[in-house]
Amino acid sequence: MMVQESPPAQVAARGFEELYAAHFHSLTVQLYAYTGDMGHAQEVVQEAFCRAYSRWKKIAEYEDPVAWVRKVAWNLATSRWRRARTATNFLRGQREEHVSSPSPDRVALANALKALPGNQRKAVVLHYLADLPISDIARELGSTENTVKSWLHRGRIALAAQLIDKEQNNV
Repeated sequence: MMVQESPPAQVAARGFEELYAAHFHSLTVQLYAYTGDMGHAQEVVQEAFCRAYSRWKKIAEYEDPVAWVRKVAWNLATSRWRRARTATNFLRGQREEHVSSPSPDRVALANALKALPGNQRKAVVLHYLADLPISDIARELGSTENTVKSWLHRGRIALAAQLIDKEQNNV
């Protein structure tokens, strides 16, 4: 009876699969103890194994491949913790501003603006809220100054009509 040898790639893949099966759970428990978050622990261990798989030919030759995977997982967890800490510190440094709720007039204006066609709305917002001159609006919207003037004129008329209707309905 002749025994066929497996190709080296299959042997290497089996070696990786065995390492994964034997150590995924224990590494996850270790990283869970470190991070306090099971989902995060599973993610970093999985990522470490993915990185090991892509370098498996070299890592398989190491005396202790699982030590390499463990080190990568710990480094990933530490990096993620540092990024979170940096983000938290940044947010703490920002001033917290409490903005009061919008007035009924501002809500009515926002609703009236939503009802305008897109180009009219853009022109009105850019001219009256962003204080852009008509020439800049025309350049930004890719139209002529006369077209922008037309949009502004029509937009003002439509806004006035909507705001007057709402005012009369509220009285």
